[in-house]
Amino acid sequence: MQADTLLTGGAVVTMDPERRVIENGAVAVSNGMITAIGTAAELGEQVHAAEVIDITGHVVFPGLIDVHAHAGHGLVKTMGMHGGDRWEAICGKVYTQASPPDFWYAEARLAALERLRFGVTTGVSLLGGGDTIMRSDHPDYAAAHCRGVLEVGTRSVVAIGPTRAPHPITYADWDQAAQRSYQVSFEQQFDTTKAVAEDWHGTHEGRINIAMLYPVLRDEHQRDMVAGDYATACDQSRAVRAYARNRGLIFTQDGHWRGSIRRAEKLGLLGPDALLSHCIDLHDDEIDLVAKTNTKIAHNPSANASIAGRCPATEVMELGACVALGSDATAPDRSGDMFRHMQQAMHYHRRHFRDADVLPIGKVLEMCTIDGAKALGMEDRIGSLEVGKAADIVTLDLARPHLQPGNMPVHRLVCFANGNDVSNVMVGGEMVLREARATRLDESEVLRAAAAEAALMIERIGGAEDLALPIDFWGQKETQP
Repeated sequence: MQADTLLTGGAVVTMDPERRVIENGAVAVSNGMITAIGTAAELGEQVHAAEVIDITGHVVFPGLIDVHAHAGHGLVKTMGMHGGDRWEAICGKVYTQASPPDFWYAEARLAALERLRFGVTTGVSLLGGGDTIMRSDHPDYAAAHCRGVLEVGTRSVVAIGPTRAPHPITYADWDQAAQRSYQVSFEQQFDTTKAVAEDWHGTHEGRINIAMLYPVLRDEHQRDMVAGDYATACDQSRAVRAYARNRGLIFTQDGHWRGSIRRAEKLGLLGPDALLSHCIDLHDDEIDLVAKTNTKIAHNPSANASIAGRCPATEVMELGACVALGSDATAPDRSGDMFRHMQQAMHYHRRHFRDADVLPIGKVLEMCTIDGAKALGMEDRIGSLEVGKAADIVTLDLARPHLQPGNMPVHRLVCFANGNDVSNVMVGGEMVLREARATRLDESEVLRAAAAEAALMIERIGGAEDLALPIDFWGQKETQP
């Protein structure tokens, strides 16, 4: 058998239906696809590869999948995070008023590079902060994000949609140093999302896909919004959902909790192609609705929402529903390191039940591999190492003090590893990270460009003071003499 690449000698964690772990295993890749999996001895005799990579002492596993994160946040990170709602206000201002396409391009490259270095080959990225700060006034912003991701070489599911009623919404663009503000209607936003889907969905050998988004309608919206605006929002959510179904796109929403799934069901938003994030403090009938409709949940155990309430991920999974893992990165105290979030997920639910056996190690790995693929409707292509699937493959170096002794490799992978232990990443058969360095672009140039765009953004919003340490940073307020 001829092959382009043979990875040989590592512990192969397949995540296939039998959940095989092959000690001293090997994986053969041709034309971007996995063509053989077995022991190193077997494939060494059967496969003639143009490149043979010795990965002895490494764990080999499917590319990790992050089903919920935010584009744009990578250049905002911790700004103003100690000032009550200031961080959210910064995001709102930046994403509507102070983020030209160059901002989205620079941030996309930075975020995709972070994911790549952490072994995340596929990630959902909401084009903004969710509820009322999506950059959906013109397709150029999504296009800039997509171009940035493609330069790095990972896969992105870009979620975009209109803001919640009422409209219009004030946006601004920048011509050199000048700002031009304008009003944007729901119709313009919806046309933008459709154009992005038409231009980008399923392109570049499947590396870019588009998802539709409409903000969650919760109890407080029905209570506090003007009745006509609330009715309009309901109609708009149905329209966006219908477009997603007709176009074959994932429909996602950010921030379900305490009754909002009941409302989503009445609006006809649930279903196997719906991905709902956070989902904290669900009522028992909502848990049943998720399972009955085969709706998918993006569980973000490290997010602030998981402090405000609990996502009943284990209970939902017991009913057979798909729950996948999200980072909610970068917002504002967490990265895209899915190893961190796997470990957080286990402790989060074990603390709740006071039972160290809750959420087994293997299950949490499923949540950001094969279950992540199922949540995105991509399980036929990614999420496991199987013959005929895309060669999205990660290797992790066990030759680290915190990962030794190198026995029990799956335990080392989930319980002890972090993203910086990743050594190689292959996406669609292309080695886009080799020996922990990106192959498609100059990493230092990505960092410089991101820093420059962040500095411009801070100047545009007058945000220099938001970079200072607060007086209670060290745990107590400064006392007056």
